[in-house]
Amino acid sequence: MSRPEDTLPPDLHYNDTEARKYTTSSRIQNIQAEMTHRALELLALPTPSLILDIGCGSGLSGEILSTIPSSQNGPHTWIGLDISPSMLATALERDVEGDLLLADIGQGVPFRAGSFDAAISISAIQWLCNADSSEVSAMGRLSRFFNGLYASLKRGGRAVCQFYPKNEQQRTMISGAAIKAGFGAGILEDGGGRRVLRRIWF
Repeated sequence: MSRPEDTLPPDLHYNDTEARKYTTSSRIQNIQAEMTHRALELLALPTPSLILDIGCGSGLSGEILSTIPSSQNGPHTWIGLDISPSMLATALERDVEGDLLLADIGQGVPFRAGSFDAAISISAIQWLCNADSSEVSAMGRLSRFFNGLYASLKRGGRAVCQFYPKNEQQRTMISGAAIKAGFGAGILEDGGGRRVLRRIWF
């Protein structure tokens, strides 16, 4: 089965049709909810926090961040980054609670240092392993992303990134870039290895 990141860059793959299809799929909604709750469990945030949602898409994860009850140390405030204009337009149509920014995380994380208490990313960072041209390397994109993410977190901030590596090489490449940026990195595999949750922390 082909992977979408092997066919087109994300801003082209997630056009208006794909963005609607993704957002209205009950299967995708359930997976997104499951992964977001798992990421929050791993973050173990003690209080309502400002969270960066990396690859926020149409805001499916953000909706959960906004509705976590106070008994679970929520609700959280969030800002979402995504490269797909169609995904962000869908998020705006759905009137999500978070602020949204069109950005390519392979170029870095465009926020002031120490802006966020935490960050999550659901099924996004594996896209960085594909270079769109011979002038752009996957390692360069991963390095800019993790360096920017590290800087954007407050001291003691944490990030949890769920991703689907294509192979061991991608997994090692992502892990290496995170560690080189300054993160302590640990990998946790859920679902019998089908879903890989990458937990990175200071």
